[in-house]
Amino acid sequence: MEEGCDFRHWDELMPDALGLIFGNLALEEVLTVVPRVCRSWGGVVMGSYCWQEIDIEEWSRHETAEKIDRMLQMLIKRSCGSLRKLCVSGLSDDSSLYSIAAHAKTLQTLRLPRCEISDPVVAQVAAMLSTITFLDVSYCLKIGAQALQAVGKHCRFLTGLRRVMNPLDVVDKPSQDDEALAIAATMPKLKHLEIAHLLISTPCVIEILTSCQQLELLDVRGCWNVNLDESHVKKYSAVKLLGPLVDYYAVNGWDTCSDFSGSSGYVAWDFAADDVEDFYDGLSDGFSDDEQAIEDVEMFFYDGLNAGDAGNGWPQSP
Repeated sequence: MEEGCDFRHWDELMPDALGLIFGNLALEEVLTVVPRVCRSWGGVVMGSYCWQEIDIEEWSRHETAEKIDRMLQMLIKRSCGSLRKLCVSGLSDDSSLYSIAAHAKTLQTLRLPRCEISDPVVAQVAAMLSTITFLDVSYCLKIGAQALQAVGKHCRFLTGLRRVMNPLDVVDKPSQDDEALAIAATMPKLKHLEIAHLLISTPCVIEILTSCQQLELLDVRGCWNVNLDESHVKKYSAVKLLGPLVDYYAVNGWDTCSDFSGSSGYVAWDFAADDVEDFYDGLSDGFSDDEQAIEDVEMFFYDGLNAGDAGNGWPQSP
């Protein structure tokens, strides 16, 4: 730094300050662009400062289970036990849930839509998720009342639950009243509950409204067996009720069946494990081992490029 200068260089900022700044960047830029700027920035990205909140939900909807698992394991490890928020979609089995639970001492928000997690494993790890306040298990077809009951029993601070279903996935189910009753029996502190398209009956919804007295919003859109008349609306006037009629989810709507949109401008990512080993070998000198994280995984991304041109250059700086 030049003598008499009143400003600090970017690479001299405190790691926690840099972590806050990098949190405003897209995830792919934090992982691929920032580490190449300088050694100190690379050290911040390899540490926990950037990974107290991990949101790879959109990215994971478009990737294979193997890539999702590799990415998740790398980022969880970097969080060093300070994870507060985790959003990921499409976990293919229960193994990743064990890893999440093992690093969940400070976890508050957990979003796991479209994941192949099962009742027995959720019941087994629920006690390790006791700090969460919001849980999203929408479109998870292998869980039911047993998992929800375990979550309610152990997650005593839970104030938000999202258990939205695709109507095409529940068309063959006889009833999901047991899920609604598990919610009513074990989650009295809920303030926000979304159970759109669950196959539940009116008495079960009334049980939820009676038991969850702090409830502020209840979404039962698409729950066609539910009939809440004017007397119910007046009795529970403090609760914002959505549904059961569906207005095509025009506002704050239901996730569509298709995860892809040709005009969305979504940034596609891919893994390139072979091109960066030498670079990160030099960068990691003096840092704690990141083991498979650096050597195994890197991403380059492209937007509007042909696949054959994807790896020929770095993207423009944001």
